Amino acid sequence: MLGMTGAHVLPVNNAKLNVLDFKNPSIRTLHTTWVAFFITFVVWFNHAPLGAIISEAFDLSKAQWKALLIVNVALTIPSRVIVGMLVDKLGPRKTYSTLLMISGLLCTWFASAQSYEQLAIARFAMGFVGAGFVIGIRMVGEWFPARQVGLAEGIYGGWGNFGSAAAAMALPTLVAAFGGENGWRYALYCTAAMAFCYGIFFYIVARDTPKGATYFKPKKSGGMEVSNRKDFYFLLIMTVPMYAALAVLAWKLSPSGVGLLTQNVVYVIYFALAALFAFQVSQIYRVNKTMLKEGGVPEMFRYKFKQVAILDLNYFVTFGSELAVVSMLPLFFMETFDLSPVKAGLLASGFAFMNLVARPAGGLISDKFGRRKSMMIFMVGLAIGYFTLSQIDGTWAIPLAVLATMCCSFFVQSGEGAVFAMVPLVQRRMTGQIAGMAGAYGNVGAVVFLTIFSFVDASTFFMIIAASSSIGFIATYFLEEPAGHTAEVMPDGSVELIEVS
Repeated sequence: MLGMTGAHVLPVNNAKLNVLDFKNPSIRTLHTTWVAFFITFVVWFNHAPLGAIISEAFDLSKAQWKALLIVNVALTIPSRVIVGMLVDKLGPRKTYSTLLMISGLLCTWFASAQSYEQLAIARFAMGFVGAGFVIGIRMVGEWFPARQVGLAEGIYGGWGNFGSAAAAMALPTLVAAFGGENGWRYALYCTAAMAFCYGIFFYIVARDTPKGATYFKPKKSGGMEVSNRKDFYFLLIMTVPMYAALAVLAWKLSPSGVGLLTQNVVYVIYFALAALFAFQVSQIYRVNKTMLKEGGVPEMFRYKFKQVAILDLNYFVTFGSELAVVSMLPLFFMETFDLSPVKAGLLASGFAFMNLVARPAGGLISDKFGRRKSMMIFMVGLAIGYFTLSQIDGTWAIPLAVLATMCCSFFVQSGEGAVFAMVPLVQRRMTGQIAGMAGAYGNVGAVVFLTIFSFVDASTFFMIIAASSSIGFIATYFLEEPAGHTAEVMPDGSVELIEVS
């Protein structure tokens, strides 16, 4: 029986989102969740503003430091996909609390490293921390109706992403306050303790859905469901770049790159990636084999995978470039304007600082003026912004350079907000997996851009990112606005329509 009971559907709500209404459980959930994301970003990027200090402590070359920047975002590629599946199956509360506590332990490991090899391995493991973003996307999508979800997701993403700016502003000062050669370690221990404790707090106070609502889960776990044979092959093609990016990383760390890994180890990694890819393909087939044999799924349960692919590509350009730029910007400012690490970190934080307004603005603009049109505008602004950054040199006035950085950042992060304003509207029960794949593509972009940065100067690096915006612009041309309803199977076997417009 097809119908709408109302008890399990978040109603369409035209009221303005009052983020200060703490009596509203949805607003309390939003704030609790963005703080969790904020902490993961503090932990994930707590090394960036301390680059000069850590490099001096371990006598690192520029190539070794750039390698650390790349390995920091590598593991996030598969972990976002895996965590996306886990959150759809287990719920945001259990998944987020567990991730936060593990993040605290990994950060402690990094802060205790005694050699470059230990730094690199710990930093690689900390890529897992970056998967936290995916969890909150599903959580916020459960608590807000379709016409508010873009702004709500933007607030979640914007205030959460601000964690990298907070780390850039606070950690150098904290290191100076501790003093001594181990001051940087103590500062990182503080972020580790914060993550672990908040994980416990989140488990106590968070709830997966509003009271009386159903938490929809995928029919099968292990791979993403698609609607027809064409989308099945499309999904397989879109899976390849995630493994290719990891292969590029392994090559970068080989004797042909920075020499962190031996050639035999690199061969083992290549073999492992091939085996993992084959396993993922088998899981995707297992989940979709009934659909393939029957020639598709019923019309009411279908969605177009091209929508997911377009969001993936847009996030590749937007979030991928943000991660790369946030990683290199403090050192860029320090070298370009001959600044101290504290001042350089503070000025570079302007890029991530814009998350506070840009990402919510992107979600709001997407809600109000349409997903497709908004994204195309943001891509044009992103291209102009990065072209402007490519012109910065030591002759620029520092305030003008910071202003250019923040203007560019506005379009980058508004684009991110627009992507995740639409993610919860594609197929609700699979929001975690869709968010995980889009998020993984953001990290694929980061690996690609940071690898390029290891071969070119900063000006060329910014120009290449500006040119890459054409990928997102062209892809967005084929994006379709979500409309109508999506059908979901209730626990009792009945079918309900869920509002998505």
